[in-house]
Amino acid sequence: MNNREKRELGPGYVAEVDSVDEAVWSGLLDQFEDANLYQTWSYDEVRAGRANISQLVLKKDGVVVAVAQARIMKLPVVNAGVAYVRWGPIWRRDSESSPENFRQALRALRNEYACKRGLVLRVYPIVFDDDKTGLAAILAEEGFSTQQEKPDRTLLLNIAPPLEILRKGLRQHWSRYLKVAEKNVELKIEEGTDDKYFETFIKMYRELLDRKAFAEPNDINEYRRMQSSLPEKFKMKVMLCMSEGEPCAGLICTAIGKTGIYLFGATSNAGLKKRGAYLLHWKMIEWLKSKGFTTYDLHGINPVTNPGTYKFKADLCGENGRDVYFIGRFDSYTSVVSSSFVSGGDKLRAMVRSFRKEKHPISSAPRTDAAVTTPETNS
Repeated sequence: MNNREKRELGPGYVAEVDSVDEAVWSGLLDQFEDANLYQTWSYDEVRAGRANISQLVLKKDGVVVAVAQARIMKLPVVNAGVAYVRWGPIWRRDSESSPENFRQALRALRNEYACKRGLVLRVYPIVFDDDKTGLAAILAEEGFSTQQEKPDRTLLLNIAPPLEILRKGLRQHWSRYLKVAEKNVELKIEEGTDDKYFETFIKMYRELLDRKAFAEPNDINEYRRMQSSLPEKFKMKVMLCMSEGEPCAGLICTAIGKTGIYLFGATSNAGLKKRGAYLLHWKMIEWLKSKGFTTYDLHGINPVTNPGTYKFKADLCGENGRDVYFIGRFDSYTSVVSSSFVSGGDKLRAMVRSFRKEKHPISSAPRTDAAVTTPETNS
């Protein structure tokens, strides 16, 4: 089949595009285990504006089986650009979900954005290198080619077992510092989703960036704006470790579907020796478990460029974690003009990042720093 042609959806499958509002979209996301912050309406609206996001809903025999939100970036006048689907399509309801729904979602996305609109369709699916269901092969068969030489790497902590099992699985170093923090009666945990928690965290975050001379990999104020418009169930969780009434450490986590994702972390100058980060992560695990989440994604590692962070996260995972690579970013297109535009943009971004890294080195993995997660380095 010609790679530039639309492909008919399988029997019973129907795709609907831009047919739902924000409330309906949130309700649909809430039905899937692989739902995540990057597919929320608020995330892409803050990053690109409401006029530049598009939603696709895939149904089979009238039942919704997959959804995907694309962020649209186009050149003015010229009909060229990219439709970017980060951490999508969303299709997993449970372990029995059929990979055919993944295939048909990719096909529907390609038909709409690459074939009909002439854009480069770029997808970054939640698929890891230890996948046994053949999803990488499906991408190739549906006309997608990989565009990322060095896929991101992360640690996934299985938090389904009882807390006592998770505790035993901690490596000795991590367990010891957790006990130190737990015995420190000065440390108190405050948590919530209100803006006041974000404001307090950002002060520590700026302090950390100054202390380590890091360039800010992402604008944390964008996440603060997302927080204000996210549905209550999807709001990011902010935890602060207080010592004598002052914040000494903090972390921000998003928890949607069945996975909690560590987004940002920071420690104040005064809190470096209090081990508050150990207590915060353990309290976050307890909270995630209480809400029925089964995985804690530590959101990026790089043992070479950031060995300290790697050790912290690896020791937390201990015997209960998986060290995995994403299979990467994939493109499909029918327009040479759009392909050239996107390719040029990729090269320009790479040059800018290289320049920024030389001026303000970030000791980080592709998606994370010791205390700063950078989930948009691939956008």
